This record gives sequence, structure tokens and C-alpha cells, in this order.
Amino acid sequence: MSIDLAKGQRISLEKADGGTLDYIEIGVNWGAIEKKGFLGGKKLVAVDLDASVGLFDAEGKLVDAVWFQQLKSKCGSILHSGDDRVGDTGGDDGEDNEVIQINLNKVPSSVTTIALILNSFSQQNFGVIPFAGIRIHNGKAGTGSVFATFDVANDPTFSGKVSMIMGSVYRHNNSWKFRSIGAAIAEKDLKASLAAFSRDYTN
Repeated sequence: MSIDLAKGQRISLEKADGGTLDYIEIGVNWGAIEKKGFLGGKKLVAVDLDASVGLFDAEGKLVDAVWFQQLKSKCGSILHSGDDRVGDTGGDDGEDNEVIQINLNKVPSSVTTIALILNSFSQQNFGVIPFAGIRIHNGKAGTGSVFATFDVANDPTFSGKVSMIMGSVYRHNNSWKFRSIGAAIAEKDLKASLAAFSRDYTN
């Protein structure tokens, strides 16, 4: 059974037997916008959200980033599935639109925090996007079990915002933990969003 996360919650990334997870996939899914069309019909508007990660050291310095223009981290531990420019056009299909693979045991020891960022490429604000959420998979998405889920857009304070800090994966002693953040921010793009994460969430 997966964990339904709330804002600010922290969980250990551990297997059912207590062992540490060494590989996870973080899937992000979202819906297309439904508008009234001509003569009362319905029109679906594609939503281009971009899931990205930033790798930070203990001083809060950005070491690397993985996003739709760089699908693999320089160290090779993180891989992005690629850009989805549409979203779910028929409601939530239960599948992830973008998936980020993280080999935790291959992340360089100098990296202490991995930030999870969501940006609206076309500047469509989260208040009009019907749903957006993340799933943490223990193993390959679609084959591994869903370890935890987090609804990141079901909040009226997100209206008008086009960038969001979804959460972070961070080192704690000799293991990894996940922190659900779900904070919509005023920044407009990935570069500014990563700077905001460094400022507010790496200390």
C-alpha cells in the first residue's frame, strides 16, 4: 500500500523489509485544460509542464540539473524520460507523463539534496490545470510498486503560479529520505526556481 503524502511530510526511502531503496522513479502526471468550445462543445487545451531535478551540495550550491534539454545527469545517476507537451487529454489515465529515474547508490557523495521542480513551459498557471501529482515508484514505473503519492496541485493558493517546488530527496545519515514540499513559487522558469530552492530549502 502506498503512502499518501501531505505537505511538509518526510519519509524514509526504505523497502518493506527495512532495507534502503537504491533505485526509485519519480513519475509526474497532469491533465489537459478543458474549455467550452464553439456552440457549447468542449475543447481540450494541451498543457506543457516540465519536471526537472537539481542536484545540490551541502553548501546549497547547484552541482547539476536534469531537464528536457539535458536528459541525463553528468554523473549518470539520474535519467529523464523526455518532454511531454500535452498532458492527459481524457482525464487521469493512471500513467506518468514524465518519469525521472534516480539510481540513489550512484549519486556522488558530494550531492546531498535532489530538488524536484515543476514548471509550466507555456506559462499556464496551476489554478486552471485540473490535476497534477507525483508518484514515487520502488523500481520501474509500471512494473515496480508505487511507494508514495503526492497531489501537488490541489490547492487554491497555486492559482496564478507557473512554477512549483514539488519536493526533495535528501541524505540523512547513511540513508535517503523524501520531503514533500508542494510550494508554488513566483519564479517563472527552471533557473530561477532552482535558485529559489537553494535559498529556501537547502539550509
